[in-house]
Amino acid sequence: MIWLTWRQFRGSAATMAALLVILATVLALTGPGLASDYSAGIAACTQDNTCDRFYDHFIGGHETSFMALTLVVLLLPALAGLFWGAPLITRELEAGTHLMVWNQSITRGRWLAVKLGLMGLTAVAAAGLCGLMVTWWSDPLDKSAAEHLALMAPLVFGARGIAPMGYAAFTFVLGVTVGMLARRTLPAMALTLAVFAAFQLAMPMLVRPHLMPPITSTFELGKTNVDGIGINRDRGGYVEIQLRSAVPGHAGAWVLSSNLVGPSGRALGTEGGFAAAKISTTSGPCAPSAGGGDGCIVGINRLGYRQQATYQPLERFWPFQWIETGIYALLTLGLSWFCFWWIRRRLS
Repeated sequence: MIWLTWRQFRGSAATMAALLVILATVLALTGPGLASDYSAGIAACTQDNTCDRFYDHFIGGHETSFMALTLVVLLLPALAGLFWGAPLITRELEAGTHLMVWNQSITRGRWLAVKLGLMGLTAVAAAGLCGLMVTWWSDPLDKSAAEHLALMAPLVFGARGIAPMGYAAFTFVLGVTVGMLARRTLPAMALTLAVFAAFQLAMPMLVRPHLMPPITSTFELGKTNVDGIGINRDRGGYVEIQLRSAVPGHAGAWVLSSNLVGPSGRALGTEGGFAAAKISTTSGPCAPSAGGGDGCIVGINRLGYRQQATYQPLERFWPFQWIETGIYALLTLGLSWFCFWWIRRRLS
């Protein structure tokens, strides 16, 4: 049974292996140079305190490669579910070959176990290897990325570490399960993609922010968390402040919410991403005669205005990786149990 399954699957496995070898070769050739450029840039920028400018230039020069590799890792589990999982059983059902196997000495449970085990483990290994290779290559870029591309950011988090292994296992077994229920390959592929996409949207939006209790703190305003300061004449000439999705002292944190709070501790309303602080623009630190800039921010802090942020710190990256991978592993086990129950009780 193992040999038969391997003969059916070896073409797809060889193609996947070839693609991984090509990817590993490209990453191995370019990774050391990327790390060297990062180290040299850090050594130079720390002397004149221009590391923020270096980070922007470094990530900007490699942003296309950064995003392309991230998308490759994110798509690999989906492809395993679509092209390996969904057709695994439906192809046999449509051709009727499952009946020939079941009428011999092979039980339904063994038939399914061999197919799930051999192909599922291959899908997990491929996704895990791809994710770890890209994590290694992207390390310098992850260290210098802006807040929306940092390690804890939803798009990047799913393409790093061991999370792709959990996604691949779940999507593969999901495809098998949907294929058993739909009994047609194309509908099974479409449903697998839709369910996987729903899970991938729900996890970062609804589940991941609460895997561990988020931290809520207040911070003084500064270059780290202020994106811009302006004056809106339509709103009484008040100073307007636009906050970044970042918090001082916690580089790379995943900011879930960020608000400007007044001296009373109440959050100020926002319009177009700006919060209006009731600070005079005709006199004081934010007046044109005062020069604005850093002096205005210092004056705003002195008046008691602060950033109130709820965030998940970067230090929780690996705990989140293990927890989320465990969740997908439990979902995979549940779907696997359903597959064995269905094939014994309902499928014929």
